[in-house]
Amino acid sequence: MRRNGSGEGPPTDRESPVGQPVVRGDARVTGQQADEAKAFDPDDPESVAEAADTVRQFAENTAGSEDNVFMLRGAAACAALVRGVGSYKAAAEESGGEVTVAFIRKWARVHDLPQSIRRYVAMGKIAPTAAKHIARVDGEERFQLAWAVLDSDLTVREVRSVASEVNGGTPVERALSNHGVTPGELTLSLPSETYRELRRAAAMEGKQPEDVVADALETWMEE
Repeated sequence: MRRNGSGEGPPTDRESPVGQPVVRGDARVTGQQADEAKAFDPDDPESVAEAADTVRQFAENTAGSEDNVFMLRGAAACAALVRGVGSYKAAAEESGGEVTVAFIRKWARVHDLPQSIRRYVAMGKIAPTAAKHIARVDGEERFQLAWAVLDSDLTVREVRSVASEVNGGTPVERALSNHGVTPGELTLSLPSETYRELRRAAAMEGKQPEDVVADALETWMEE
């Protein structure tokens, strides 16, 4: 698994086993229990065959309704099939129909996104079509792009454009700024008592409120 360049911080790729419904089977996110969500085992020939059938139906849009969980299941099938048969080309051939190498590659990469991003996809906060472009970006930059979708209402076209700029060598902060996004900018609503204490602490420490929040969050995340 790739991690950020410093070797610290959250993983930037999937850590859970390929094909397993870690997000799709979380009732808090999708309403489905783990035993109701379809798993695909790349080491089981029967499961690989089922994954191939699911990928074909997914490509033909016949596997289920157009919802985010359905698309995550299709992505899982793509990833498990690739792992099971050894290559994107073999996966496309195994699926048959109109399935292409490009289709399988795009959706397998969505399955390989870190769990925090996939959860937002399952909850409907990030469109699966936007997730395909987020997955094109490597490392911590994919987090910045994903969170920009949440905080700045980027369209799928804008996400695609930013991903292309980043892959072309443009720093993600600049690419986002080109589309009117200020990286790190987030509007929060706090309970009145917490807000009053934040303002008081900022005044006493001679800091801006955002600096107090940043310090507190950094301390919390280090614990």
